[in-house]
Amino acid sequence: MASKIEVKDLLEAGVHFGHLTRKWNPNMAPYIYMERNGIHVINLYKTVAKLEEANEALKKIASSGRKILFVATKKQAKDIVADKVSKVNMPYITERWPGGMLTNFVTIRKAVKKMAAIDRMKKDGTFNTLSKKERLQVDRLRAKLDKNLGSIADMTRLPGALFIVDTMREHIAVKEAQKLNIPIFAMVDTNSDPRDVDYAVPSNDDAGKSIEIIMESVTQAVAEGLEERKSEKTGGKDNEEAKAAKTEEAPKKEEKKAEAAPKKEEKAAEEKSAKKAEAAPKKEEKAAEEKPAKKEAKAKSDDLTKIEGIGPKAAEALVANGMKTYAELADADAEKVKEILSEASSTLAHLDPTSWPKQAKMAADGKWDELKEWQDNVKGGVE
Repeated sequence: MASKIEVKDLLEAGVHFGHLTRKWNPNMAPYIYMERNGIHVINLYKTVAKLEEANEALKKIASSGRKILFVATKKQAKDIVADKVSKVNMPYITERWPGGMLTNFVTIRKAVKKMAAIDRMKKDGTFNTLSKKERLQVDRLRAKLDKNLGSIADMTRLPGALFIVDTMREHIAVKEAQKLNIPIFAMVDTNSDPRDVDYAVPSNDDAGKSIEIIMESVTQAVAEGLEERKSEKTGGKDNEEAKAAKTEEAPKKEEKKAEAAPKKEEKAAEEKSAKKAEAAPKKEEKAAEEKPAKKEAKAKSDDLTKIEGIGPKAAEALVANGMKTYAELADADAEKVKEILSEASSTLAHLDPTSWPKQAKMAADGKWDELKEWQDNVKGGVE
């Protein structure tokens, strides 16, 4: 478990400093503690609570195997984000945000593939057959692509979530994510609108120390999620090996049983009549105990965030309204789902659940490869 972040640490890092009072956004009022010398002071107790909530959701997304794209193009945040995020092997944008990065993801992928094609040219010797001028042009193109898109080379599909430092600066990224129903996590200062994001962490997004302490906490949560996923995979392999060992032992046990059967049959016939009367009440008790246990097993919910367009908050709303499994979501009406989301929160009202039952049907049938292919071809789960 990541060490719990303390208010004292945030105070020392200057997370509480907001913008000038004349630049404030009134929607940030619930997170502002006071005003001093013309500057708003952020309530750090609320920052801690919101940060823990965001970390829990990010951990869940990371453990489901989805990528989280970190966006920070301002000078103070660039190096910090690149350093912290590269340690957990997640994609990040620290140069200019490429317009259509999410809404026109197919074209961006082509540019990344072009970069890979240039690398192949250098390996197989084709690059050396070009003229000096052409080699220079190709090298410049490779350097430009690597600078802007090198950090997202491993991102083969749309991310499961976005983490943004300063939503005012990265407003295009926010708009694109909203259009594709991608959950947004963000460091929100007193001049920003927290309604634009799903998980707002009220904090100073201009100071290096402040950005560093928040990013440290967030990447730690992501690392925990990845570790959890890794342990689940190894646990699954161990279970398979145990099952294989049991299947090998089964024939041997059956042979032994066959040898012992004739002797046991004689004793069993005598004992059966005596035990029948005693066993009947016990069976009824066992049946009564097993029924609730089976109900509990059925009640176990699936990870609905694996459906494109469903974030942690939307998943919570669906589970609360009885849609706990993929099968239940597959049978649901899209209009009913829309009503549930609108009633749960105004921030979920913009989500388009039209394709969710279709995706849930594929998930319920265990067609994960087909689902992944569908999600790669369709933007944000909207056909």
